[in-house]
Amino acid sequence: AALSLLGAGWSVALAGRRADALEATIAAAGEHGSRCLAVPTDVSEPEAVNALFAAVKERWGRCDLLFNNAGRGSPAVDVDEITLEDWFGTVAANLNGAFLCAQAAFRMMKHQDPRGGRIINNGSISAHAPRPFSAPYTATKHAITGLTKSLSLDGRRWDIACGQLDIGNAATEMTQRMTNGVPQANGTTMVEPRMDVRHVGEAVLHMASLPLEANVQFMTVMATKMPFIGRG
Repeated sequence: AALSLLGAGWSVALAGRRADALEATIAAAGEHGSRCLAVPTDVSEPEAVNALFAAVKERWGRCDLLFNNAGRGSPAVDVDEITLEDWFGTVAANLNGAFLCAQAAFRMMKHQDPRGGRIINNGSISAHAPRPFSAPYTATKHAITGLTKSLSLDGRRWDIACGQLDIGNAATEMTQRMTNGVPQANGTTMVEPRMDVRHVGEAVLHMASLPLEANVQFMTVMATKMPFIGRG
């Protein structure tokens, strides 16, 4: 997503817990890297989020787009075996982090001149249908849909648009395990098709490129042959 935005001329702040990963993205951006700002951030920490948006304001004076993409999962176990550490940790990253970043972005967009901006939340296919053994992740992604709708409604008067991108099986390190097979709802294990992750970046760019009078409220971008339609 960052590389797609940079390629289209955006200036991009990169936020994540690992500084080395942020710097690797800047290196991958090549000549566009000069328009990047790397801010190591744990989005579950309010102070870290405040520092992130303070850095954005200091560098560029405004925020026109937020892509809420931070998230984590938890071990694939039955509900009664989920630890409180995993439950609270998943909620902190996936839901609390999205809220904290959206709140900070909303505040900037509301008061900047010209006012307004766009928030894109990563909902995931799991915002619609769960995988087996995924209660923490699925619950937070369903909650993201409620957050998206509320932000979209409350942002109208301030020219703040909010939409949700639901992603299915993008080929990244996080989905590499799918090439060996993942549990299915019928109790079997199956290798699932994946798609090039650049299609996700292009989807984010499309949503971001619209004028604020138009909004993609919900978009699903997924591997065509993944078992989503008919899951279960």
